[in-house]
Amino acid sequence: MPRTVPFPAVTPTQTTLTDHTTLRLGGPARAFAEATSADALVSLVARADAAGEQVLLLGGGSNLVVGDAGFDGTVIKISTSGWKRDGDFVDVAAGQNWDEFVESMVTEGLGGVECLSGIPGSVGATPIQNVGAYGCEISETLVSIEFYDRAAREVRTMSAADLGFAYRTSVLKGTDAGVVLSVRFALTPDGLSVPVRYAELARTLGVEIGERVPVAQAREAVLGLRRGKGMVLEPADHDTWSAGSFFTNPIIPADRVDLVRAQITEVVGDVRIPEYPADNGVKLSAAWLIERAGFVKGHQGPGGRVSLSTKHTLALTNRGGASTKDLLTLAAEVRDGVLKRFGVELHPEPLLINCHV
Repeated sequence: MPRTVPFPAVTPTQTTLTDHTTLRLGGPARAFAEATSADALVSLVARADAAGEQVLLLGGGSNLVVGDAGFDGTVIKISTSGWKRDGDFVDVAAGQNWDEFVESMVTEGLGGVECLSGIPGSVGATPIQNVGAYGCEISETLVSIEFYDRAAREVRTMSAADLGFAYRTSVLKGTDAGVVLSVRFALTPDGLSVPVRYAELARTLGVEIGERVPVAQAREAVLGLRRGKGMVLEPADHDTWSAGSFFTNPIIPADRVDLVRAQITEVVGDVRIPEYPADNGVKLSAAWLIERAGFVKGHQGPGGRVSLSTKHTLALTNRGGASTKDLLTLAAEVRDGVLKRFGVELHPEPLLINCHV
């Protein structure tokens, strides 16, 4: 049973979720509460569960699309912060801003998360979808999480093996099983990055695949690449009014690879198709497919209120005055266009609340 702690206020409200998502979209929440400690977070969730109340857990709002009707329940903002180092291990509060944490680890000369620089959102969200970028994934450094199990009403530790990590997913994704309270990472103290695996990053750094570089050098290179794609939050830049990559890179099962290759070649000609190894098949580039399906950077949706980013076709952006319906209309147009042209279905990466594509 959760310990008894002073209970944070749950306020009936018309708080609009546009103020709490990087897309700046979403309707009102019926009630809103903020948790600044793990105990308060557990108590809030436990009380809502006991009352049969719907709960939406909100971190940085960077991987979230909320419908225009909002959320008919209690939104709990996770505002815990801070971390504690234990040798080469670091325990981090779930509500801690992810990039602030990464920046501090790089400053301390700890390696392992530098290639994940510039990713918006909170630490607690990273294991849920096995966040990754530039050849690295959370699963490579995560040791365990502290987790409030809502069914058992108890806090327990889940190891990396328990989380069932795969490409952009874990056993927690798409479930309401519980709440991540903190995350433990194992980092390296030698001041060097993980081996560089991503070709674009290796070219930027001027190194060969597999080499290691100073962590600060890797971070700056990653931030530069992300800024060039509108993937570092800048309030004045509408290309960053997004949920990051809207679609995951599709994984084609081994028994369909030849068929898909043939269909793509029939459409675009005999060109090199970017492919990457994946379990039981190959992974294709969603951005490459979107562009070859005729959707260029800046392609506009309804009324020009939404568009593909002018810097990167994988981000769907709010140009100001948009609705969630506008965004999802554009998402459906892109998804259907790629499916019709290449026979490949794209799937959304963000969590969709009270809406669908």
